[in-house]
Amino acid sequence: MEKNLPSIVEAIMFVAGNGVAIKDIAEKLKLEEQEVLDAVEILKQKYNEDSGIQIITYKNKIQFCTNPELADPISVVLNPIRERALTKTALETVAIIAYQQPITRLEIENIRGVSSDYAIQLLLTHNLIEVVGRKDVVGKPLLFGTTDEFLKRFELESLEQLPKYEELLEQIKVLYEGTDNESIYNEFEVVPLDEEDETEAQEKTKQAEN
Repeated sequence: MEKNLPSIVEAIMFVAGNGVAIKDIAEKLKLEEQEVLDAVEILKQKYNEDSGIQIITYKNKIQFCTNPELADPISVVLNPIRERALTKTALETVAIIAYQQPITRLEIENIRGVSSDYAIQLLLTHNLIEVVGRKDVVGKPLLFGTTDEFLKRFELESLEQLPKYEELLEQIKVLYEGTDNESIYNEFEVVPLDEEDETEAQEKTKQAEN
């Protein structure tokens, strides 16, 4: 491994802002992926749990993030409105999508027993889910799946790390009741849609499926 490779990887992450694939770094620098991974491990020791900046890995990508323990002082300085977690409805919806993907809106609603247009639109707006195709049935309804942003927000490296479905629902219940110490979700600002926007979101979702 090059002596200054950790510094190079560090600079790449800083400039990129978003996640950078280990494979891309290795290919462009003509290195083995393991060399890049070794450099990342060195950086993780530098940016440890006591540091304000940390490194997350997901889907073989790396990215800088802030220490979640510092969320309160950061929000006080950068955001006068305290960050809010997703609504219980949206969390239930994203949980269903995570475990059942790819899945259609109607399939989600059959599981939940209620309309999910608003929750789906909210999740799309915040890039936690995306359209991954259309189901090969009459009407060709849209299929939804989770995104890399979902993995980052839930601190997962891959979908294989998802807890059991029942455990996830229980954690969602804890989150909804306001107990932060068992939250599965990193808080971030979610601006609720007003009644007019909700109606528009429902129409857009239905139009996209037609």
